[in-house]
Amino acid sequence: MISRNAPARQPSGWQTALAQAITDPAELLDYLGLPAAGRLRARPGFALRVPRGYAARMGKGDPHDPLLRQVLPTTEEDSEVPGFATDPVGDLQAVRGPGLLHKYQGRVLLVVTGACAIHCRYCFRQHFPYGDSNPLKGRWGQTLEAVAADPTIAEVILSGGYPLTLTDDRLAGLVRDLCAIPHVRRLRLHTRLPIVLPERVDPSLLAWLEGLTVPTAVVVHANHPNEIDSPVAGALAALKAAGVTLLNQAVLLRGVNDDAAVLRRLSERLFDAGVLPYYLHVLDKVRGTAHFDVPEAEALRLVDALQRFLPGYLVPRLVREVPGAAHKVTLHR
Repeated sequence: MISRNAPARQPSGWQTALAQAITDPAELLDYLGLPAAGRLRARPGFALRVPRGYAARMGKGDPHDPLLRQVLPTTEEDSEVPGFATDPVGDLQAVRGPGLLHKYQGRVLLVVTGACAIHCRYCFRQHFPYGDSNPLKGRWGQTLEAVAADPTIAEVILSGGYPLTLTDDRLAGLVRDLCAIPHVRRLRLHTRLPIVLPERVDPSLLAWLEGLTVPTAVVVHANHPNEIDSPVAGALAALKAAGVTLLNQAVLLRGVNDDAAVLRRLSERLFDAGVLPYYLHVLDKVRGTAHFDVPEAEALRLVDALQRFLPGYLVPRLVREVPGAAHKVTLHR
């Protein structure tokens, strides 16, 4: 006899790993053999979240580990510093529909989800109103109509949150509708998942990427060479073999990668894994992140040092995002 009820779909390996992420700072510190610090406190609505595989790359007993510093909430986030705001890159003024941001000529960005696998304490969208903007809540048709009505849009960027936190079926449906629009000629996915949760790069995702009908770039986000261990390198190699262009954008962070030798190793390790360094962002000045800020003059000195030791294709462009500007602003001496 065949049951009338379809069997419940079992979560995939990456979904299980995502669900098992560490969300308690005390648990993370205990795992690393560190004492609980009195200055820990996560802002309501932006709690600690870190996959266990990412935590395993942190140095045991090292309170200054660069991966730990990226994710551990502290009371430094409570500091009110002039010039640090809730919308430092002008996302809200660029909203043109549910989840649709149009800042630059020829391309739009879709905020398809607010879900992240990791909560980076320097995130420039930590105050973004995802509930108001998510196009997946019955408003995807309206967003598609807006893209279809503008023939100047040649490229669509899927962002969030991380678009790869969506299931393969949901992701495929969205992209199928986008690719049916004749003037959409390129697709870009911005995601940190291959770095923080390499399990996400599974055979199902790779098969979908191989079948895409438009050229596709996957822009990952690694800030430190220690983030790229063997599983991450394997995931990146698999993505490249699936035919996508792989780029990396990093953020320059005090106490994480504000060192020329670290940035050099990051570029070299990325290239070994099939990824080209793309952008090195100076910090987007979102409220609560002033302790990560690296002065622009120091950032320029770091890039100068990279240029002395690396070929040009391994030196990322040092950029700042300026609200209302026509493009990312490249910083020069």
